Amino acid sequence: MGWIATIIIGGIAGWLASLVMNRDASMGIFWNIVVGIIGGVIGSAIGDAIGFLSDDAGWFLYLITAFVGAVVLLAIVNLVTRKRVR
Repeated sequence: MGWIATIIIGGIAGWLASLVMNRDASMGIFWNIVVGIIGGVIGSAIGDAIGFLSDDAGWFLYLITAFVGAVVLLAIVNLVTRKRVR
């Protein structure tokens, strides 16, 4: 997947994850993109480990895995910063 598509999908996934985890007010577009891209890496690792992703996966599957990874990342951040998961 290209860099521009990665940034766009990462931004969308990070924004959706920040809405779900109630962190949208404290994050801007830059951090949404960063969380989405890191979440994509985490989600891809999880997807590869369980055999969920293949080489011909579409953009929607990448969006789902980036969203799941971003939620996991934000849950870890919540644990570290607030001592609890919302």
